[in-house]
Amino acid sequence: MAVPLAFFGLFFAYPVAAIVGRGIKTDDGWQFGRIGEVITRPDIVDVLWFTTWQALASTALTLLLALPGAYVFARFDFPGKQVLRAVVTVPFVLPTVVVGSAFLALVGRGGLLDELWGVRLDTTVWAILLAHVFFNYAVVVRTVGGLWAQLDPRQEEAARVLGAGRFAAWRRVTLPALAPAVAAAALMVFLFTFTSFGVVQILGGPAYATLEVEVYRQTAQLLDLPTAAVLTLVQFAAVGVILGVHSWTVRRRETALRLVDPDRTAHRPRGTGQWALLGCVLLSVALLIAVPLGVLVERSFDAPGGYGLDFYRELGSADGGTFLVPPLEAIWNSLEYALAATAIAVGVGGLAAAALTRRGGRLVRGFDALLMLPLGVSAVTVGFGFLITLDEPPLDLRTSWILVPLAQALVGVPFVVRTMLPVLRAVDGRLREAAAVLGASPLRAWREVDLPLVRRALLIAAGFAFAVSLGEFGATVFIARPDRPTLPVAVARLLGRAGELNYGQAMALSTILMVVCAVSLLVLERLRPERSGSGDF
Repeated sequence: MAVPLAFFGLFFAYPVAAIVGRGIKTDDGWQFGRIGEVITRPDIVDVLWFTTWQALASTALTLLLALPGAYVFARFDFPGKQVLRAVVTVPFVLPTVVVGSAFLALVGRGGLLDELWGVRLDTTVWAILLAHVFFNYAVVVRTVGGLWAQLDPRQEEAARVLGAGRFAAWRRVTLPALAPAVAAAALMVFLFTFTSFGVVQILGGPAYATLEVEVYRQTAQLLDLPTAAVLTLVQFAAVGVILGVHSWTVRRRETALRLVDPDRTAHRPRGTGQWALLGCVLLSVALLIAVPLGVLVERSFDAPGGYGLDFYRELGSADGGTFLVPPLEAIWNSLEYALAATAIAVGVGGLAAAALTRRGGRLVRGFDALLMLPLGVSAVTVGFGFLITLDEPPLDLRTSWILVPLAQALVGVPFVVRTMLPVLRAVDGRLREAAAVLGASPLRAWREVDLPLVRRALLIAAGFAFAVSLGEFGATVFIARPDRPTLPVAVARLLGRAGELNYGQAMALSTILMVVCAVSLLVLERLRPERSGSGDF
């Protein structure tokens, strides 16, 4: 546990505490009275209310639409399954500013639905909710589906043999086993929507703002650092309460589960009902994910002289003045940063998950909650914190390339932990004890007992960490060097400049980002773990 604690203490707690301290501390001492003054202001109360209810609505809608998808990916075997699994994960890495623009084009004033059918949805409500589902669909499918695929279906079949109906058997056998994974997925979705920035910034307009948007507005536009610091503390406290409740509820439901090879649980759909369910999931994926992605691709080819590759050709030139280097170099920068961040996140997150599995007590439960805090703390705060704290020896990293992967890994570690932890805790501890009795060292027991069962979860966790690193924007935009921009930073800079050429290049880079992510995830899907000797643990 020492390595994860040191990592989070040095690269998360220290920078965040430093930037918040500068906001609420003056020459006269700490001004804690500002907290009450800020959170009782009518405009801030409205921000708090909107942040909370839209996050709850987004989480409920995501679970409603994604849980059937998790079942389909876990239990059904059909052509194109691996490709489709990669497709549903692509939205998770797209820059939020791009997705906000895509959904505004779909459901906003003068959008696609308005032009074709005269349907105009309220962009301050439905567009935000749909965009959040678009982002987080893969979180539920991969987190819940990863465990669901390893649950032994014979346990539910045994309940049905004993007289239980199909729904009763699922409710009494499968649902309790899935509860920790569902709770973890719901937690991550709520945190992402609670701290939503780019989507709300574009779709919400000046009348709607989350805490994250308000922190940015107070910092960058109004230069009111004290108010921004108070809002960061409020967000920090809210996330801490959420994580505490989540840890308590999941701990009450954890049990050892019978895990099997996921290849043994998947089958071709049987009967009209299962084929209908598969069709509904494919239709929802097409409407919710394929249509917005298609809009981005279409815009990347829609050049002034007609459809063509004009915008893609311009990516190889730095003549536009937006970058010191051609925008195309952002692709290689992002891949290098993402690989380094993935290695850091898997190493730190794997050690943390193993420690949480083997130890108990309040200290460990507090550490479990600490690991999730980077998902709930303002990325703007983290980025500024890096700049003002990591600027002196022996940690003068402002000019070092490793600064970007470190910031990206902070967001990747929670995904590694939350993906691996339900599977690790489901492993029967008696297997480790038996290995120890037979003379195996702790390292060998981990390699021979735990690793064969969690290898698939580890690959899923690595895929999540890589995807998150590719699309991280909030902190990276402050610390990426001008001569080494990442793809999301390059897209945001292009969108921030007027002109059809800049906009077209942004769409072209976004399309390249989608393709890179899809190919990476497809390769990951084809990496199948070797089957263990028994498979009936």
